[in-house]
Formats: sequence, C-alpha cells, structure tokens
Amino acid sequence: MDGQFDQRRYLIPFRSSLLPQIFTDTLVIGAGVAGLRAAIAAAQHGEVIVLSKTDLKSTNTAWAQGGIAGVMDAHDSTGAHEQDTLVAGAGACDPEIVRLVVSRGPALIEELFRWGMRPDRAEGGGLLLGREGGHSASRIIHAGGDETGRELQRVLADQARRSAAVRLFEQCFALDLITPSDEPGSPVMGAITHHPKYGLQMIWAKATILASGGAGVLFRETTNPPSATADGEALAFRAGATLADMAYVQFHPTTLYLPGASRALITEAIRGAGAHLVDESGRRFMVDLHPLAELAPRDIVAHAIVRQIAKQGGSHVLLDCRHLEHFPARFPGISALLKRFGLDPGTDLIPVHPAAHYMVGGVRTDDAGRTDVPGLYAAGEVACTGLHGANRLASNSLLEGLVFGERAGHHASEMRQPASSSAGRPAGWAGAGRSAPVPVISDIRPSDRGELDLADVRSSLRSAMWKNVGIERTDQRLESVIEMIDFWARYTLDKIFDEPEGWETQNMLVTAALVARSARWRRESRGCHFRADFPAQSTEFALRDCWRRGRDEPVTTPFMAGA
Repeated sequence: MDGQFDQRRYLIPFRSSLLPQIFTDTLVIGAGVAGLRAAIAAAQHGEVIVLSKTDLKSTNTAWAQGGIAGVMDAHDSTGAHEQDTLVAGAGACDPEIVRLVVSRGPALIEELFRWGMRPDRAEGGGLLLGREGGHSASRIIHAGGDETGRELQRVLADQARRSAAVRLFEQCFALDLITPSDEPGSPVMGAITHHPKYGLQMIWAKATILASGGAGVLFRETTNPPSATADGEALAFRAGATLADMAYVQFHPTTLYLPGASRALITEAIRGAGAHLVDESGRRFMVDLHPLAELAPRDIVAHAIVRQIAKQGGSHVLLDCRHLEHFPARFPGISALLKRFGLDPGTDLIPVHPAAHYMVGGVRTDDAGRTDVPGLYAAGEVACTGLHGANRLASNSLLEGLVFGERAGHHASEMRQPASSSAGRPAGWAGAGRSAPVPVISDIRPSDRGELDLADVRSSLRSAMWKNVGIERTDQRLESVIEMIDFWARYTLDKIFDEPEGWETQNMLVTAALVARSARWRRESRGCHFRADFPAQSTEFALRDCWRRGRDEPVTTPFMAGA
C-alpha cells in the first residue's frame, strides 16, 4: 500500500520497560461470542485475560437481534445448511470450512443450553426454529424473540466468570499488538493497552486471539454499535498479518429509516415470519425479482431496495407487518423501539433502508484460527475464515463465532509448548514460565503538520465510504474515495493521540483504505460486492485477494484454503 500506511508500526511512542507489565498465557482481544468462547476454551490450558473495549453489554454480539443458525431438527440436514451457505457465498466459500462449521455447530449450541441459555420454545417444549433469508429450512434458534445476542452474551459471560483462570478487563482499549521487531513474520507477544483508570499497560501473552468484532462505523449508515471502528483489522495489518476479501461488506436490507434518528436494525426474522417489503403504493416488489421474495439472500434484497428507492425518487421503502399475529410478544425489542417513534406495527408501515451490517472479509486464518503471524489467532467477524465467501448467510455469524472461538482458544495451547515442538512460538519466552520478554521500543516523533479536527475527519470518512464504497460501486467513485482517504491519512496517521477517539480514527482510515482498494481491484460483481461498471461475476476474479503491510498490490490465492 501507499507509503503513509507503512510508516507507522505503532500508534504511540513507548518503551515497554517503563510501562506496567502484566503476564498471561492467552490474551483475548474482544468479548463478544468469539472472544468469550475462545477464553472459555483457552482457560482449559492456562491463564486468560479478556479485553473488552466497552462494557460486556455493548458488544456486537449483545446487539444481535438475529439468531444462531444450526441444524437442530430431524427434518433438516447439515448437507442442506452447507448448500445454502455455499449458494449465498457466490462461489467464494471454502467448502471444507463450511462443512467444519456447520457440522460442529449443533454440539456447541447444545452446550449453550447446558450452560443456561434460554432459547425460544414452542408450546410442546421443542425449539421454536425460525427461517431467514437464503435458508431452505427453518433452522434459526432465537432467544427472547429478537434478543438472541443479549442472551448469548449473558450465558458466555457468566460461564467465563465461573473460571478462576479468566480475568475480564472492561473498558480496556488495545492500541497495538506487540512484536519484537518490525520485520515480516515477527511474532505477536501480546498487546499494549489503555485503561481510563490505569493508563497504558503492556500485556504479554504467549498466544493472542483477536476477536474484536466488526467495522460498520466506517459507513455513515450502519446497524453496528459505536465501538465497531475496525480496530482489529488495523491492529493485525500493522503487525504484519494478511487481510483478505476486504471488498466484501454486507449491507443489511432493513434498518429503521427516520430523519434524525440513528439507524436501528429491523431483524430479518420479521421477514422470516411473513412481513412484506412494499413500495409507496403498497406493491410487493420482491415477488417479481426472486423465487424467495423477501427471503432472498441479503445482497439481492439490499440491491432491490436501492433500485426501488431510486425508481420512486424517495429515501426508503416500507415493511408491512400489519398482518403478523402477536408481534409484540414475538419481537419485544423491535416493538419497544417502534413505540418510541410513535409507530405501531399492527397499523403502520415501517420505513426501512439498507445499512452497513457485517464485515465479511478480515484477518486471514486457517481452520484452527491461526493467522500467518506466529502467536496470533483470529475468530469471529474480524476474521476471514472462508466460511462466508462473498456474502454471509443470515445467522451464520454467531455460529462461526462459537465454532472458531472454541477452536482458536483450544489451539492456542500450542504456543505454551517448548520451542522445539512449536516453530511459531513467540520468541522471548522460556517454556511455560514467566521469563522476561524482549524489550520493545516505539520511537515516534510528533508531527508538525498542525491541528486536526478529528470529528470532521471521522464524519467525512464515513460519508465518503457510504457514498462511494456502499451498496453500488464504480471505478470512478472508488478512485475518488481512495484519493480522499490518502489525503486524510497524510494529516492523521502521523499524529500522536492520547485517547481512544484518535486511535479509532486512525484505525478507521487504515481499514477503509483496504476496503476501498480491494473493491477497486475486484472488477466484477460477486455476493455483497456490486460494481455497477462490472455487473457480472468473472472467472478472472475467482480468487481471494490478500493484503499485507508493505505491499502495493494484493497477493491472490484460490478461494479454497490450502489450495
């Protein structure tokens, strides 16, 4: 990539020997489904510290209204779930990873039930399974109707707290991953962190698991919480890890669209229950566009809504739930949200519009959650495992977080082995003891380019990303936004900030640059990536584009892992 993205290895100057030192076996950055499940697994073989950027109730997982996809019914099959995932992924999935996740998921879901998760059940006591876009069967497990994420967060947090080996650090920001040198392949040995009470700290770990969640705040319109500022992708990139498929950003078709109000997700489960998308005249426009109508894959529904909005010259379409029975009981969270805005789903049409929802690409991993940097693992939305391909199938994200969180936490034990049996083990540690790690120094000179309005940079970036790297993209728009990001980067990435707002903005710029460059490189339309100037899928781009610090162009590999 361009020089301004390669100049800075760390965001702040520091000398590790002068900062407070904390030691652990496994450091987990992120406290959603992937991070907590990783911590629970890693606690079986050592001490674990979990960093939560916010409190545990504000993670992407806690915000999730949708459910967990899993084959829990005798009338369904893992083969059908695999096929639905492959179809939604538009030829870009890794079939072996799809099979792994789909087959392993049901056992981990049953484990959640044993730990105390309360799924929605039918009158006879069986699971009340829902259906969402792209699924050929009802296989979505919900809890509290539209509060699955909150219930899942509760259960995993309680389970983690029961372990004496797990320490949870809330409101703790990970600035950078620690490596003993700036050379490619230098192993990760933990992270430098900031806490509002304790300040900067060095947390040294034999294994570090990145589970930091999403990147929706890169876009002006998003369903994500304010904390989803693409920190994990930027941390991994600066540490030398490979990022892949960054063009693939999924846009959720239906968020509440009211002028002046923040965008709130209207869960796909409502369409699964039978709600209709209609235009201003009340006509269902999806029935003529796809056999599954409103339950078509999300990219198809989002594109249809955008085209319908352009056709009618408005700002939104409408979701018709008036014919659904027992709506408040089935979707209590959405009902309360609508009530705050004076909307009654039994009598009113709900204005909706797409918004950035899920980062499909991310830090490249293998089937154990390992990245290509020794000592670093990744799981959940921050990772690119090959499961989702070019477009995530609805409710496969919490499933992936469970499966890969557990796998990364389990495989992190290999970093505790003697150096002779673990070639990728971080240098500076002796056995499983507490030897002093190698000193790390970051020497950065303050910039003399003047003051910077962070709020303006952030707002401008989000608006530019929504306009130019949104649902429909063109080469001209992508070239324009890349130039804008490079300009802002020249005056932002060389600054030294002392608070999270500045670090978040720098992370957003780095990750936005990768998304835009990947989208411009991929001169085709595939899954959730749509190029209006290249509307067809192309065999020439049936490749995974991989980006790494110090390279101006991506390295390409086949979609299948290990190929």
